[in-house]
Amino acid sequence: MSRLTGTPFPYRGGGGGEKMTGPERAGEAEENSESVGMLPMEHLHLEHVLQTVCVLESVVLRSFGPEGGQVLFTRDTGQAMLSRSGTRILTALRLEHPLARMVVECVLKHSTVTGDGSKTFILLLASLLRMIQKTACKEPNVSHTYNSRETAEASTARHLADKMLAFALEELDDIIAMGVVPYGCCLSWEDFTAKTQLPTCPINHCVQKLLASFFHSRLGRTHCDFISNLTCEMLTHWKFKSDLPSSLLQFVNDNFSALHTPVSGFPISCSRLIEGQVIHRDFATPCPQADHQPVKAVVVTGCLQPKLLSAGEVLVLGSGEQGREENSRKESSIVQFTAWAERSLECVIAKLQSLGVSVLLSAVKQSAAVLALAAQADMCIVECVSEDELSLFAQLSGATPVSDCWMIEPEHVAALTFCRPILLGAHRYVHVAFHDSEERITVKPCSLVICGPGEGQTDQYACAFQDAIRMLLSTWEPIDITATTASKKTLQPNKSTCLHVDNQIVKASPFQQCVLEPGCVIPAGGTFEFLLNHALLQHGSSCSISDDTIMGAPAVSQLFANALLSVPRNIYFYSLRRFLQTQTRLLSFIQNHSHPFSHVYKQEHNTIVVQGRGKSECPLEEGKLINHCCGETDVSSQVFMSDSGLESVSCKYQLLVAVLQCVSSLLHVDTVLHTHTALHTPSRRLADISWEGTEDEAED
Repeated sequence: MSRLTGTPFPYRGGGGGEKMTGPERAGEAEENSESVGMLPMEHLHLEHVLQTVCVLESVVLRSFGPEGGQVLFTRDTGQAMLSRSGTRILTALRLEHPLARMVVECVLKHSTVTGDGSKTFILLLASLLRMIQKTACKEPNVSHTYNSRETAEASTARHLADKMLAFALEELDDIIAMGVVPYGCCLSWEDFTAKTQLPTCPINHCVQKLLASFFHSRLGRTHCDFISNLTCEMLTHWKFKSDLPSSLLQFVNDNFSALHTPVSGFPISCSRLIEGQVIHRDFATPCPQADHQPVKAVVVTGCLQPKLLSAGEVLVLGSGEQGREENSRKESSIVQFTAWAERSLECVIAKLQSLGVSVLLSAVKQSAAVLALAAQADMCIVECVSEDELSLFAQLSGATPVSDCWMIEPEHVAALTFCRPILLGAHRYVHVAFHDSEERITVKPCSLVICGPGEGQTDQYACAFQDAIRMLLSTWEPIDITATTASKKTLQPNKSTCLHVDNQIVKASPFQQCVLEPGCVIPAGGTFEFLLNHALLQHGSSCSISDDTIMGAPAVSQLFANALLSVPRNIYFYSLRRFLQTQTRLLSFIQNHSHPFSHVYKQEHNTIVVQGRGKSECPLEEGKLINHCCGETDVSSQVFMSDSGLESVSCKYQLLVAVLQCVSSLLHVDTVLHTHTALHTPSRRLADISWEGTEDEAED
């Protein structure tokens, strides 16, 4: 476990900063700063950018990889935070330097989409900047175009970063599809949602490994299997009938705040799924002990009792004798209005009773008269329900929220299996369950109860659950590769691709091997980086020999390939020998086997043969070639794969593109103007968000 105290960052920010790019703008800004008396500018060199990123790298390295520990942050107030999450660690740093904040913002944008890769983002960023600096410094850059060597190196670095980004956007997806994907496997959606599996095809094990690897890097080794099983169980419950996987994952991600309940003071092993929906409010009126079925509920978005004054209106009272007469008339009108409002409210309650409504879910706070009449009518009211929870309730129940109870119709009434209080930790909530609907979902909805020792840790567990959903969603979004583009290129043009099944060899077409299907995964532990490094070097050697400049395709491919190896080097930081053995074993495996996994291919009798030490058959749906990870593999595969887990190819691709975009953005900043304005507020906000609710963690 690492401990960081204070502000682990060497740069003085001087408050906020404004970025300017380009040497012309820098010169103009310098003249203006002298004329208006601004604070001195900070001219950024390539070395400054690299040093800034290296400081962030030294922080995340403490918790990177399977052997990484947790980082403990403490503040002067006594608050503490213990975490392995790269995003949470980076946002907890009270960074003042604009470049550092810029990097953290890039990391946050990426992790918000994919839910993963924050620490790897920083490592790759630092590695690429080192490679770019090394390459730029080698060139004889000083000429009549530049005033100094530093300016020439910065220009070379910018152009090289732009070349790498353009290369990634144009060719990286094809290289991954042909050099990495054939050595991975595609998960089937049934892997997640199938309640029973054939004993000869235990493919769900791959899904467990994918999620377990994610939770291991985020939360540690202890509970990763338990949490991954709970995540799979939750997705099984929320499987929508005839919907695509991305639709389900998007639904769970969008409604996650309403689908989970954090409970502090219990170990994470107490986390569980409960039937129906938990509404995070308590009953405002006594909940009747009625056993009648079904329970009918209505969602209202406004006040049931008419108000004398709307928001923003003012009642003006006069003075003097004329004012007293006017006030008397107003008082009489108010009394009449109050009497009418009470009669109207009684009519509304009577109408709700006639429809059999016994539960009222309200988005706003109701008046005391409403609560009193509802209690007399044995009608329970839940006030101030959040918009997200009401939206989820409406989707699951099929009922439409109503703003005016005079306009209530039967379609506004929801039928519930039950509505009762539930005690979770120190809080009492409302627990509702819905009737089955074969048209919408195949199983009953459920809510996730996430337990943790303290509020801060419980929040981390909840964030990890949602990030896992985002990771799965990104996994099921394939890279946009056309069949024509993918099949035009070959990394090994004279070598056919084969599937090894025992002693038989079945040739597969390049089209089948190059298209990246949704759900593609690869063994963790640096496998993706080793494979892509090998593919990039092959790609560079196949490019034009005449293009041998530092901006040429071969040089860009080699630079990118070398930078990738920083990830497995840090994974195996404790043993260089282990790093070299893993790389050598993988390269040897590539030469001797076309695919390190067990593979599945279509047979004449609509079955699939699973390769391994013995054949096993599973029914195959009509369609295309499907690659599955299976429990039994050949001896070489077992030696290669070990228990490193799995990771998403699509997430890796998005990570590489995001890092290259960040590199290009950083190298185009050459001047920082320090000011006395409140531009540093976002960094404080990021820090405050990360420290909220962490007082109890110091005692855990």
